[in-house]
Amino acid sequence: MKLLVTGGAGFIGSEFVRQAVKRGFDTTVVDKLTYAGDLERLKSVEDKIRFYKADITNREFMEYIFKTEKPDIVVHWAAESHVDRSILDASPFVDANVKGTQVLLDLSKESNIRLFVNIATDEVYGELEEKGQFYEDTPLVPNSPYSASKAAADMLGRAYYRTYGLPVITVRPSNNYGWWQYPEKLIPVVIIKALNNEPIPVYGTGENIREWLFVSDCAEAVFEIIQKGKIGEIYNVGSGQEKRNIDVVRTILNILGKSEDLIEFVKDRPGHDFRYSLNTEKIKKEIDWQAKIKFEEGVEKTVKWYLDNMDWVGRKLKYLKDYWGKVYK
Repeated sequence: MKLLVTGGAGFIGSEFVRQAVKRGFDTTVVDKLTYAGDLERLKSVEDKIRFYKADITNREFMEYIFKTEKPDIVVHWAAESHVDRSILDASPFVDANVKGTQVLLDLSKESNIRLFVNIATDEVYGELEEKGQFYEDTPLVPNSPYSASKAAADMLGRAYYRTYGLPVITVRPSNNYGWWQYPEKLIPVVIIKALNNEPIPVYGTGENIREWLFVSDCAEAVFEIIQKGKIGEIYNVGSGQEKRNIDVVRTILNILGKSEDLIEFVKDRPGHDFRYSLNTEKIKKEIDWQAKIKFEEGVEKTVKWYLDNMDWVGRKLKYLKDYWGKVYK
């Protein structure tokens, strides 16, 4: 079975690629290598994959890749994915997430692929109050430029299934964390700033709630969906482990032996969703999958990884100083 993995040098995509190699898949990776992409993530499998540096919006080059590699399955991870950056400039998100997805769907249709796995996000549903959950048939009400662009990509996949019969499965995961995450998201930011004894920015009062899914669990879920999922269906992929942002920060500080005095509450993000929570009964029942790694174990693994890979982190920090100044005010 030949896989074409977009965004395979990204945080979650690279975990999926590493697992694909272990599972014996013939794997081709496409990645634009933006600031968030990094071939270091694929170093351990570089001699077992084929890699193309390519922009998924470049139809001509992507058509060449499809014709050369002749994939059976496309797993579409590639996306601009950071809400804060989408608030500063939505254009790259519309280009990559909407136009790029449309190009891939068109080429997949022309190539008669066996399966297109369209990776969405729980953020397409909007937000919840303190109670309730998102089901696969919950209406989509995205609230940020990022989530709106992902909702558009999500719906394009559904439309190509309905209109053209393209074999699409939609996957909506919750917040991922773990090794190799670019240090602009909450958990790596907290780790890095705590290690440097710098103020740790927390939006608002830190009461916003997210459902945390360890990256290896997310990748494993997608492989199970590839094997057992039904064409045309949507699957929520979550852990059931909800944490307030402030509690995530405190957990990391405790692991590192750092004082909570480092916490600095900053102006809240515009349009900040309060809570996400996925109902995962469907994937448990139809796929027989559920997350394995508890948050306490996963965050310990994550902290240890960053401690062991500070050289990699250091190479990223020089690109983040100005950015942090723009979003944490």
